[in-house]
Amino acid sequence: MRNYSYNIAYRVDNKKYICNSTKCEHFKLDVKEENNVLSLSVLPKCSISFDKFDIIFPYSYNASDKIFVNGYQSWTDSFEYEPNWQMKELSRSTEFYIKYSFGKSMGLSKSGDNNFWKFPRKAGIFYGWSYGYVRNDNNVNIFGTLTEKYGYTVVTFDCNNSNIIISKELEGVTYDKPSKLLEFAFVTGEYDVAFDEYFKLIGTSCRETKKRNGYTTWYNYYNNITEEIVNRDLNSIINQDVKFDCFQIDDGYQQAIGDWLITDNKKFPSGMKAIADKIHESGMVAGLWLAPFAGTPSSELFKKHPDWFIRDKKGKLYKTGHNWGGFYSLDIYNEGARAYIRHCFDVVLNDWGYDLVKLDFLYGACVVPMHNKSRGEIMTDAMDFLRECVGDKMILGCGVPMFPAFGKVDYCRIGADITEDWVSRNTIREDCSNPHATSNAIFRRHLNGRAWMNDPDVFFLREENMKMTFEKRKLIAKINSTFGSLLFISDNIKNYNDAQKAVLKETFAPKDICIKKAEFVKQDIIGVEYTENGEEKSFKFNIRNGEEY
Repeated sequence: MRNYSYNIAYRVDNKKYICNSTKCEHFKLDVKEENNVLSLSVLPKCSISFDKFDIIFPYSYNASDKIFVNGYQSWTDSFEYEPNWQMKELSRSTEFYIKYSFGKSMGLSKSGDNNFWKFPRKAGIFYGWSYGYVRNDNNVNIFGTLTEKYGYTVVTFDCNNSNIIISKELEGVTYDKPSKLLEFAFVTGEYDVAFDEYFKLIGTSCRETKKRNGYTTWYNYYNNITEEIVNRDLNSIINQDVKFDCFQIDDGYQQAIGDWLITDNKKFPSGMKAIADKIHESGMVAGLWLAPFAGTPSSELFKKHPDWFIRDKKGKLYKTGHNWGGFYSLDIYNEGARAYIRHCFDVVLNDWGYDLVKLDFLYGACVVPMHNKSRGEIMTDAMDFLRECVGDKMILGCGVPMFPAFGKVDYCRIGADITEDWVSRNTIREDCSNPHATSNAIFRRHLNGRAWMNDPDVFFLREENMKMTFEKRKLIAKINSTFGSLLFISDNIKNYNDAQKAVLKETFAPKDICIKKAEFVKQDIIGVEYTENGEEKSFKFNIRNGEEY
């Protein structure tokens, strides 16, 4: 980790300065290195803010290297690349649309990083968030932060200039006293051994170690659910010889986004406690979906308390996403908002009796730096707050920046939402996509059992509302079963034929899996070699169209 250099741009009284060393006119850096961990603090002589904070390490890449970069949040595509490849990117017209045109007013660009981080448009340059690695055969060099509470860390692998750049995303923070900026580690070794060591350095362990099979309402009915549909599908599961551990109610039970305790009584006349009780009587964990920071303009929450929501630098309400016609997110530092969120969880978990909450669209908490805090610090605080609210019950995280959720959630989505077809879309990197969902399940496998238990999203076996072949549906089931720990369907299995029942039973069966190799064998073709209950197995498939070889 030696022989590194700095590229720092900062401001004092809004005047721009450049610094390339540990001592400048307005500050100095306190740097410590021990056991391949680099710690760095800034000691300001006056109030300063950073436009850029890069540490540049020389690094020699081999043509046979594989480079993994971690996407910003749950849904963001995360691949291994070869040094001469190029990151998949948006067209310039698409990027303009989502960032500056109608898409901006609707919040289209807010789920990812493209409104605050520049995407490289050049082959040989790859960037990701919090950590990444260079792999050669089964040996990896991991470069990763030990915390994001000082601001997000970006890891850029620049194969063209033979270096690795560690950057801090520090927008919105003014420093006028000694402050820690970075704790960063370099770990090398065999793939699993190195990741064990990395998580040991982070000080994070997996809260939950149980794999679960379950059902969720979302991917068949979306928000058009009713008590009648829920009871029907619950009864279908009870009468099968396949064991389900969890039954989760998704979006659609509430009156409006943000009004989590105001149930739509026309759709759920018996109320949400009655549903949880019936799930428990069936011997399953009861799960409920919430987007705890989100609120739409039609909600009672927003109408009564617009002052609880995030605002931009000009004091205007700031849309944090385009779903439901556009939504806003609560300011987690607002005491009224915090009390409301606590109360919602108290009712859902204690009065209604749900055991697991799927918490979605969590990225919304940190889209805007505020209160002299960076996005990374805000997201870290938000996840600490959610864990405090939920206590010992289970969290399934979704739509959440990865590192701040390490060890805070029991299960976590690690890929995009899947779709009923297999189509490669050139929209935002967080958009619904089977290519992104399946590749993330494979390439983020190192998080499983270390940060949390991985949720690769659901698999489909039904024939209704489908636009892809049964073979492709079976491929998704196989990928999820091989790499995931939360295996959910959304089908009414009462309609299954014998072939579908057989695949479900095989997918849900307990397995002892050991991944030997999982990588691009050539561009767009992923090959997987593994053992299952001691038996050697392998498969290859085209990530773009879902065709298996």
